[in-house]
Amino acid sequence: MTASASGTSAIKNGDRSACIALMREMLLIRELEQRSLDLSTAIPPQIVGSVHLCAGQEAVPVGALAALGKNDQVIATYRGHGWALASGLSVVEVLGEICHKSIGINGGRGGSAYMMAPERRFVGENSIVGAGLPIACGVAMANLAHDNGQVVIVSLGEGAFNQGSTHEGLAFAAARSLPVLIVCENNRWSELTPSSQTFKIDRVAQRANGYGMQGVTIDGTDPLIVRDTVRQAADRARQGNGPVLIECRVPRLWGHYNRDIEHYRPKEDREEARARDPLLTFSEKMIAAGLASREELNELAASVKAEMDEAQAKVLDSPAPDPANAAKHVWAALDAQMSPGGKTKGVEEKTSSYIQAINEALSRELAARPEVLLYGEDVGFAGGIFGASRGLQKIYGAERVFDTPISESAILGSAVGAAVMGMKPIVEIMWADFMLVALDQIINQAANVRYITGGRSCAPMVVRTQQGATPGSCAQHSQSLEALLAHIPGLRIAIPSTPQDAYDILRTATATPDPCIVFESRALYQTTGAVRYTDEIEPIGKSRLHKPGRDAMIITWGTMLSVALEAAAKLSEEDLDVGVLDLRWLCPLDTRGLRAAVKSAGGRVLVLHEANQTGGFGAEIIARLHELFDGDPPISAVRLATPDVRMPAAPILQRALLPTVDKVIAEVRQLMPVKEERA
Repeated sequence: MTASASGTSAIKNGDRSACIALMREMLLIRELEQRSLDLSTAIPPQIVGSVHLCAGQEAVPVGALAALGKNDQVIATYRGHGWALASGLSVVEVLGEICHKSIGINGGRGGSAYMMAPERRFVGENSIVGAGLPIACGVAMANLAHDNGQVVIVSLGEGAFNQGSTHEGLAFAAARSLPVLIVCENNRWSELTPSSQTFKIDRVAQRANGYGMQGVTIDGTDPLIVRDTVRQAADRARQGNGPVLIECRVPRLWGHYNRDIEHYRPKEDREEARARDPLLTFSEKMIAAGLASREELNELAASVKAEMDEAQAKVLDSPAPDPANAAKHVWAALDAQMSPGGKTKGVEEKTSSYIQAINEALSRELAARPEVLLYGEDVGFAGGIFGASRGLQKIYGAERVFDTPISESAILGSAVGAAVMGMKPIVEIMWADFMLVALDQIINQAANVRYITGGRSCAPMVVRTQQGATPGSCAQHSQSLEALLAHIPGLRIAIPSTPQDAYDILRTATATPDPCIVFESRALYQTTGAVRYTDEIEPIGKSRLHKPGRDAMIITWGTMLSVALEAAAKLSEEDLDVGVLDLRWLCPLDTRGLRAAVKSAGGRVLVLHEANQTGGFGAEIIARLHELFDGDPPISAVRLATPDVRMPAAPILQRALLPTVDKVIAEVRQLMPVKEERA
């Protein structure tokens, strides 16, 4: 790839109308940013909070979008107002969002740093540094699956190229030859630190070669140079030749954010930036090429100011968001239609292991839903480290069932991007512990999409992972993390305990229009049972009463179900009628089933889970029970969990810590009233 060496050589006699249009759009972005700065620093401020402005970088989004098709998607950083306008969002929608007005593109839910409209190709800004590139990989995967010929462009500041998620996204995009254009807007400052202190290379684009992709460094102050470079890169990507990294050298005219007084910045650096102002330099190039006079450009600037005056008045006169809607659109409605998809396989019943039931569920989902993608580390050719996807690549092809780099952030982030673009990714993370290196993509990305867009978009992905202790598993392979993610609004959390549940829950999770985390257990993978394989999709959030009980109720999930059932059977020998309720789903929680089970047991409850006690979901269950019953009947509840320790590898040490049948029996006995009271 080559790029134009100078803006003057890029301007041709026939480019007058194009140059005028580019200049006008750059002026509009600058005027938007100036108004945003003024409104945020006014007394009293019309905009609250931090606002990150792109003054000096206007030529990059303007030139880039001039090169792309009308349906090519855009992902920006939190400094993304210019990208939003260049993508086609109106000034009123963008300024309205910055001002937190109902007229804003997200009705005030996203604000300056997180506006998004995936349904209108602006996949959105991202206030997490570096997070956008893995998501762009997923958008590109969806484009390939839809065979629509589209590319996705993602902007990053140079500071993001020291983020792990960016490295993972680069590796993922290169490995799969994805049609992604990666634009580095290099203004030489990584927030408040000179980038020269954090990079040992002259050009960020030099890193591209290490990932096996092309890289180029260009003058980012000239929209024509940007346009021509992006057009070349887009053509290359559309032809299947993979991603391109385009480093755009731009000046930073203002501070990192609206109230940054830049006390750390040398005067010489500011003056050099002002000399490279793209509005100034491109104007001079247009005048020198005879494409416009200074008077014409002044008139153009005046017309932009008039347009912005009108937009600002409309925004400031518009109402604030309705507080009555503040809690809406976190999850899809529970009665949302969940169908089995297309082709079905009919009903079959046979004895299967837990892992075989998962394999059958995955196979049926791939057969029924063409939008399903199944991927992760070793998931494709090898069939998964535990065999959950064994044989599926051979049946459904390597485009739908495939292996990835060892890159959890890229796996989960790409799932977000693909899901937002209409795919249904089912991704595997080998151990739940490994999700901790990439929680951003679940918590800050997937869980937010529906809420920020007011329900217009969503990220219906499924994350399969396994957790809990097994003999020999160390403290980095044995944590039970369900409470951590059940705390996050926007996520659905399931924990299947039996082969039948492994099948049913995975199919329900795939049909669910929200991001679902399914926590399996390696300790259960080889357990067997009768499984009814049907294409009927059961409702989300249903508990299962395995045994009714009059004297007490054990509430549990996951690996502790078998412990609870064995303890209840032994307690029956003591003439104690103890029930067992398997919650199966922690979100949504089956409060109706929970209430009925506990009421039948007179309010005596043992909550049993493998996760350590402090902050475990058992505490939430007990709090809910007190709220549900409000003393009628009075709740007598205790928790039995693993103590607050790290999990050792030695089996003998694990057995000393994990809940056992004997420990359950002892706790239930303590719940029982004395015999005189029971008589």
